[in-house]
Amino acid sequence: MNTPRIAIVGAGISGICMGVALRRAGFTDFTLFEKGADYGGTWRDNVYPGLVCDVPSRYYQFTFAMNPEWSRLYSTGPEIKDYLVGVAHDHGLREHTRFGVEVTAAEFTGDGWRVSGSDGRVERFDFVLCATGFLHRPNLPDIPGLDEFRGTVMHSARWRDDVELTGKRVGVIGTGSTGTQLVGALAGQVPKVVMFQRTPQWILPTVNRAYTGVSKQLYRRIPLLGKASYHLNRGFFAAFSQGLVHPGRVRTFIQWVVARNLRSVEDPVLRRKLTPDYQAMCKRLVVSDRFYRAIQRPDVELVTEGIDHIDEHGVVTADGVHHDLDILLLATGFDSHAFMRPMAITGTDGRTLDEAWAAGPRAFEGVMMPDFPNLFMLVGPHSPFANHPLTAVAEAQSARIVGWLTRWRAGEFETVAPTRAATDRYNARMRAAAPSTVWTTGCQSWYLGKDGLPELWPWTPSAYEKLIRSTPTAADYRLSQRAVTRK
Repeated sequence: MNTPRIAIVGAGISGICMGVALRRAGFTDFTLFEKGADYGGTWRDNVYPGLVCDVPSRYYQFTFAMNPEWSRLYSTGPEIKDYLVGVAHDHGLREHTRFGVEVTAAEFTGDGWRVSGSDGRVERFDFVLCATGFLHRPNLPDIPGLDEFRGTVMHSARWRDDVELTGKRVGVIGTGSTGTQLVGALAGQVPKVVMFQRTPQWILPTVNRAYTGVSKQLYRRIPLLGKASYHLNRGFFAAFSQGLVHPGRVRTFIQWVVARNLRSVEDPVLRRKLTPDYQAMCKRLVVSDRFYRAIQRPDVELVTEGIDHIDEHGVVTADGVHHDLDILLLATGFDSHAFMRPMAITGTDGRTLDEAWAAGPRAFEGVMMPDFPNLFMLVGPHSPFANHPLTAVAEAQSARIVGWLTRWRAGEFETVAPTRAATDRYNARMRAAAPSTVWTTGCQSWYLGKDGLPELWPWTPSAYEKLIRSTPTAADYRLSQRAVTRK
């Protein structure tokens, strides 16, 4: 039996899921490259105050590693990170993992992939599986004078535990999930919080209740409860996703819910400032049980004037007002279109990833690209990653990849890549479906690509899972036959 050498790049959710899938399928010759010092990906890198997942805990987990010990309805970042580390150790990934090594380049040689690491080693692999995620390269705002600020500047994904917040005036730039969580956590803990808002967000209300000891005990003793809870949440998200991709009652209902939630802001002037001019879910929906309470506190200020520049002592807005600050927090998100970059990837005939993606990231079924044989992506372009748990996406895509590896092990082919024609048809279908989605209803968001269309799967997540778990259509792929049998 042929044994493939496999490189997995990234040890976050997708990389861990892929590693477990490989071991369960009997593939043992793989290396998991991780540039950080531990597992967890974005849940390792983000440790800012108030960090909470916006997907319920009992759904944001792997089906092969149900956790009865979740502490709350929505888990905190450290809890999710601990869960992922536990999964990796429990499933024997440590012996395959090389921490502190960033893959800098991968080149297809015609006889496999030559992979270069930051440790200076160059190794050959039959397959490269990119599990780099899409929220890992911080997006720094281009604001004049940012470098002149004498206080502390931190991006939310580069939090420093050595920075003392007590007694400090804190400014928060950004109003997405991270910005709202920071304001909710810091309000009342520091003398002053100033939130600089460019675009208001719709807020979905929730109550992040804690699970009782009795509840946890029941989940430990009756595993079926965990599975039932998982599928109950899955059903809710399936219904919710209808509103994302089709106009109708679900979209109307969500709009009513968030508008009603906004009425909890008592001051009509403040409420008007917090009212978006676009449909709910056009941007990623923010889920919070703290933000509206926090923003109404007397020690929290919402600034809607645009930022003109930053000086040594704070932020100057377009109306000429100077906002004195000691700490400036950048909740400005990530370069969500980078995916595997800045890793230099070269496919057949010297074709680079930057050349292939000159018009924007594109892939076939979210996992493969033409001209890059035996290279797979997890949570790649046009995967269903809006308010959908990436654990479910990673499981479905891992199953597809294991299917191809199993066929390679059986000697059916040497290399596989989708055809350009199949990729073009696939992307054309998605573009045709995009206008019916909520993401094209009139807002600017990180979902949109260079052409103004969302780089997301434009149908329901369940439709994607059905597609990616189905048998691949032979005509959509170019397979080369094995020339030499390896042992």
